[in-house]
Amino acid sequence: MAMAGRIRSSVSFFQKILRSDSLSTQRSTVQRTLLCPTFTNPEFSRNYATASAPKEEKIKVPVVLFGGSGNYASALYLAAVKANALDKVESELLDFVEALKRSPTFILFVKDLSAQRDTRVKAINGICDEAKFSEVTKNFLVILAENGRLRHIETIAKRFVELTMAHKGEVKAIVTTVIPLPLEEEKELKETLQDIIGHGKKVKLEQKIDPSILGGIVVEFGQKVLDMSIKTRARQMERFLREPINLDSL
Repeated sequence: MAMAGRIRSSVSFFQKILRSDSLSTQRSTVQRTLLCPTFTNPEFSRNYATASAPKEEKIKVPVVLFGGSGNYASALYLAAVKANALDKVESELLDFVEALKRSPTFILFVKDLSAQRDTRVKAINGICDEAKFSEVTKNFLVILAENGRLRHIETIAKRFVELTMAHKGEVKAIVTTVIPLPLEEEKELKETLQDIIGHGKKVKLEQKIDPSILGGIVVEFGQKVLDMSIKTRARQMERFLREPINLDSL
């Protein structure tokens, strides 16, 4: 992705930050002008909902998420919806996570709690500026850096995607096969799942390759799992053959 490329190009900038002994003066500016109350409180998702102007329509999360990662994801969702930038924020967040995976230096930095808070904030500010992230995404990542929560960014991103999919009325279906499905079979499977889910929801198919299932297909959507893999059928057959035969029933 172009966005991920811009993030990767900022690695040299990030390395300069790590070598710098001076602390960023941007911290106070961030606190004064960039950070909104939504992100500064562990219970910011509730605070954000009550911070809206009286005449504004109250924004609600489509799915209630629990835990620290769920709270952060919910707060980001509320901020993104209010800014009318949900798709952009989702794209930026996923690009950030993808770029993070491709930079061993940066991922070690993110997981290192001994790094000074000012250094973390300076690094995130610089990377977000070079990647041309929106203010919503930048503010959110800065708060994670401030609170030492950047190490949870992958989990937070996954929870955020849950909210965006619910917002769009999408249901993710994970299809596991040994080789990629041909386009015609993928289309037919998607139509079948759409019939099962019904109207009002849209199936979003995600293919996963796993040679260990030996053949066949495994479909996961919602709380349902349809396992038609050769591996599972072989196990079922093995259990059947090992069961003792009741001669009285013959």
